[in-house]
Amino acid sequence: MSTYKIAVIAGDGIGPEVLQEGIKVLDKISELDGSLKLEYTYFPWGCEYYTKHGVMMDEDGIEKLKDFDAIFLGAVGFPGVPDHISLWDLLLKIRKSFDQYINIRPIKLIKGAPCPLKDVKREDIDMLFIRENSEGEYAGAGDWLFKGKENEVVLQTGVFSRKGTERVIRYAFETARKEGKSLTSISKGNALNYSMVFWDQVFEEVAKEYPDVKTASYLVDAAAMLMITDPKRFEVVVTSNLFGDILTDLGAALAGGIGLAAGANVNPERTFPSMFEPIHGSAPDIAGKGLANPLATIWSASQLLDFLGYEQYGKLVLNAVEELLVEGKVLTPDMKGTSSTSEVGDRVASIVSSLVPSSVVE
Repeated sequence: MSTYKIAVIAGDGIGPEVLQEGIKVLDKISELDGSLKLEYTYFPWGCEYYTKHGVMMDEDGIEKLKDFDAIFLGAVGFPGVPDHISLWDLLLKIRKSFDQYINIRPIKLIKGAPCPLKDVKREDIDMLFIRENSEGEYAGAGDWLFKGKENEVVLQTGVFSRKGTERVIRYAFETARKEGKSLTSISKGNALNYSMVFWDQVFEEVAKEYPDVKTASYLVDAAAMLMITDPKRFEVVVTSNLFGDILTDLGAALAGGIGLAAGANVNPERTFPSMFEPIHGSAPDIAGKGLANPLATIWSASQLLDFLGYEQYGKLVLNAVEELLVEGKVLTPDMKGTSSTSEVGDRVASIVSSLVPSSVVE
């Protein structure tokens, strides 16, 4: 039996509700395959914790997390706690401390998912965004000068190291080669004459080592337009922290909505735990009402299974989500259904049971 230790941070708003459904599906996989065991440890960190203790997580929180195999996160953010506090003091703190420098966000239009574009085939929207996740525009570098005076100046510095830039680009090339797909780099070299010119240069250098991988490069504004007018041209995509953050939300809108948007924060060397999360935020306006869509969390659970080496189950969970959408009977209100968060999780778990080969159950 293989046992994996999972740190669970439910967080804020709808986080606890949707995370419960992700764990429900993971537990179903573990139940059906007795050789896989997942042990959960729950941490009460988030904005409610901040209002009580003045910190988003324990001072030794990173030390407590470092020995886990993976982290499963619900959502962070709630009214009353500034967004830069909730983001920087928990989510980004974990990403940076554990060198989770690869962010993986699938933009895939699966069967049954709604798409706002007309006359687009399902297979035309199948992108894998690989976003730099540790530096760039979110490095936290800068200054605030002459605060409160008429000559006030703020400086927000994007940090692009050769190590940081090259490793994410190389990871993207390796992924594209493995999957037999093209790789597109997205930057803004015409305007950002240091950081993005450097990014483009490194991309061209690394590309020479992968002559078998077809490449393309676009400015971020052109890429945003082309994602709508010609999405099939994007397969594997590599881009900076900020551009990846923005474009994957656009991609989520194309591929069924934010309720289907999952994300993985990966330390490829596995020196530290990686973290898996839905990207929809904490949605405090519907928290506690059973209205939240748990499918993004369930999708991130499938990414967690992939990461642990159980790709067959990761794919099976995604197939279960697809079957649920095709059925169209058990859906939350954001997908024009009337079912509750837990009812959706129950149905996915039930479908998972039906899809697991009988040889595994026996």
